[in-house]
Amino acid sequence: MKKFLLFVAAVAMISFSAPDNTISKKEKKFATKFLKETRMQVSDAVKDLSEAQLKFKPSDGGWSVEECLKHIAITEQMLWGMLDGNLKQAPTPDKRGEVKITDEDIVKKVEDRSTKVKTMDPAKPENTPFKSAAEALASFKDSREKLIDYTKSTDADLRNHIVMGLPFGAIDGYQFILFISAHSNRHMQQIIEVKANPDFPKS
Repeated sequence: MKKFLLFVAAVAMISFSAPDNTISKKEKKFATKFLKETRMQVSDAVKDLSEAQLKFKPSDGGWSVEECLKHIAITEQMLWGMLDGNLKQAPTPDKRGEVKITDEDIVKKVEDRSTKVKTMDPAKPENTPFKSAAEALASFKDSREKLIDYTKSTDADLRNHIVMGLPFGAIDGYQFILFISAHSNRHMQQIIEVKANPDFPKS
């Protein structure tokens, strides 16, 4: 009996000391909705644009709509690959304390276009494999659908999968999903800015 009570006590201590860091239903629902909304916003922003409109470049040297799409699509692939690689490794709860940024601040920082970020060479539009805006959009939608399916179904310990080396420091796996979604929204805003240019072709 004494041994049994000691065993029960040990199990209770282990259960108490190992917090559950799987994402909640509310978090999963929010991330899935955010992924779907930002996918739709990108699609809507480029809907029915002519070739001239897709290729129009602002005089300040900014990207065209087509170039924005190519960057969105290749970055979606790269970021998902980065996250997928991290998730295939063991969780790193010992690094949890290095995450200093909140979920809300991740989204705000990434979507804030007043803060300029240098694009890595592999993510520059001219270095992507996409031959057209349509090809880039199709790739983006395919990558995003896979990420949506993953987010809806995963039971992974996302809060204890820590990704290091990002501009805003360490973030966890759940925050990384928000980061991917916010990134596409950042460049959707850029597309809207291009379309608002007074020299943007009427058709």
